Amino acid sequence: SKAQIEQLRQSIIEHDHQYYVLAEPKISDTQYDQLMKQLMELESQHPEFADSNSPTVRLGDQPVESLRQVEHRLPMLSIENTYSEQELRDFLNRTQKSLDDAAITWVVEWKIDGVAASLIYERGQLKTALTRGNGVFGDDITHNIRTIASLPLRLEHRDVPEYLELRGEVYMRNIDLVTLNETRVATGEAAFKNTRNVTAGTIRLLDPRIAATRNLQFFVHGIGACSALPTATHSDFLGLLERWRFPVTPDAKAVANADEVVRECDERMNRLHELDFEVDGLVVKVDRFDQRESLGQRSKSPRWLIAYKVEKYEAETQLEEINLQVGKTGAITPVASLKPVQLAGTTVSRCSLHNFDEIGRKDIRIGDWVTVEKAGKIIPHIVRVEKHRRIESLAVFETPTKCPSCSTDLVRDEGGVYLRCPADNCPDQWRQKLRYFAARDCMDIEGLGDKLIDLLVGAGLVKNYRNLYELTIEAVSALPRQGKTSAKNLIDQIAASRGRPLAQVLNAISIRHVGKRTAETLAKRFLSMEKLQSASLDEIAATPEVGEIIAQSVQSFLTSEAGLSVIFQLRESGLTMVQDVEEAGEVSDKLAGMTFVLTGALSKPRRDYESAIVAAGGRTSGSVSKKTSFVVAGEEAGSKLQQAEKLGVKVLSESDLEAMLQ
Repeated sequence: SKAQIEQLRQSIIEHDHQYYVLAEPKISDTQYDQLMKQLMELESQHPEFADSNSPTVRLGDQPVESLRQVEHRLPMLSIENTYSEQELRDFLNRTQKSLDDAAITWVVEWKIDGVAASLIYERGQLKTALTRGNGVFGDDITHNIRTIASLPLRLEHRDVPEYLELRGEVYMRNIDLVTLNETRVATGEAAFKNTRNVTAGTIRLLDPRIAATRNLQFFVHGIGACSALPTATHSDFLGLLERWRFPVTPDAKAVANADEVVRECDERMNRLHELDFEVDGLVVKVDRFDQRESLGQRSKSPRWLIAYKVEKYEAETQLEEINLQVGKTGAITPVASLKPVQLAGTTVSRCSLHNFDEIGRKDIRIGDWVTVEKAGKIIPHIVRVEKHRRIESLAVFETPTKCPSCSTDLVRDEGGVYLRCPADNCPDQWRQKLRYFAARDCMDIEGLGDKLIDLLVGAGLVKNYRNLYELTIEAVSALPRQGKTSAKNLIDQIAASRGRPLAQVLNAISIRHVGKRTAETLAKRFLSMEKLQSASLDEIAATPEVGEIIAQSVQSFLTSEAGLSVIFQLRESGLTMVQDVEEAGEVSDKLAGMTFVLTGALSKPRRDYESAIVAAGGRTSGSVSKKTSFVVAGEEAGSKLQQAEKLGVKVLSESDLEAMLQ
């Protein structure tokens, strides 16, 4: 019946959304296939109930005769590119000046390495999909785009504009390329080299039935022509798209200034291994649409965004072994030993596998042929296993249960992916802590390198930090290949490290989640180890850019038996562990424990207010939550003001904030 057909359609659409967009399937693949088969049979029996928006169109319709060219209502411009951090900063500063130093919120997104396309919805129906083409005319690929199960074919929300053009990227996941290549090789066809080439070829095929078998994906990342702009900012628009059930560019993050943009870009580059889709950099955009309008565009590219790209290099090689490395906080990292391969001018023979969940997710086995990628300055990582080259007898890698150094039972982080050795006396863990302690950004002990550390620890001379400061020239010079001159230089360097500032000490003592920047922030806030030790959890968490997770880690370390022992040893060894007041700058406690969110157009640059809040002991955030103390609202404040009112967060004017700061 018609009601039964409609119910099945809605059920399958819901399961498509759960699987492809939310990655939280509610039924098995077999159950899904049964639902689809039942719907196809009913539609075949009742052709009078045919609907072009039925999930069965995902299976592909009849081939088209050719790809017609269609003019874009708004040109699809290219993006200005840079591979340089300095050029990225130049762009950010230039944009700031073009807007007369008005406050700018930036959005940082992954730059998906796929094929650009636009989707046109008219009265809620997907009518047309086009490639970028030459920017003015694109190829009509609607027949293939309709096979992408993550995209809604019909929008039934009241607030959808009558004419809506969405822009984004068609792409293929690495896991789907692996599956496709296994099938192709089994049938005597050649394997595809990479996901982008497959995607580019697939969306231009005349037969959508082939496209339907390749499981293409789509991320929406922008807006084109639109009869009525539905939001004032890009970040709010992405949230609206999610409500409309679109797959949007993942992990888009709004940040407040140029330094935060660069920091976010740097952090993301270290997370490339987490992705199952290819990226070739990041895109940085102005968030507010009115500011974009003011900035305008050049002949070929808009002035309000830039692509911060990385050079990518790939090579195939064989994984010969998986070794286990113990880190300074006890984390066990699997490391791949590879058959040496040339990559970006260097020979690569090792790369981190990061964690054991990644080995399982990518199904990495010793003996596999793998694709290794190096992007920019980032260390190489394994992109995917080339399973079509796998020997069937390869064993599944077993996750270890005991520390490879001291045989202690490993524990898994609560809610995390890392396995750790909890033993305080683990030899390999201590070696790593000592290496880090001596590093330039930490205690800066020149001469205390890997080989000497192995000798000192191996001889039992340095079992803790106190032992390090008790070393004598005679003891060091008695070690193999160590003369009296080099021994004296080392002892002098160790003695000089007693005067290192608190920031370097905090960075050096291996507190989880605390690196150079966080250590500097804490040191400037508390000025001495004694004050930090006596601070409450809330006081530590209120430190700018620290937050509850890092604060909990800091306090747990400083109150633990092991942490107290470390601080006692360093103090007894003559370390001052204080931060110079002049270096730290003026610090006040008047806004301690308070979190501020700034929104809307303000009369001063937003960074000026943020700096003043931090100097007064408060912290700033880019989002409103129940834990927000105040929202400072300027003119044209949007969704953040609405969220504050909804949560009952107190709203301040600029003059209110200035009064608090005074």
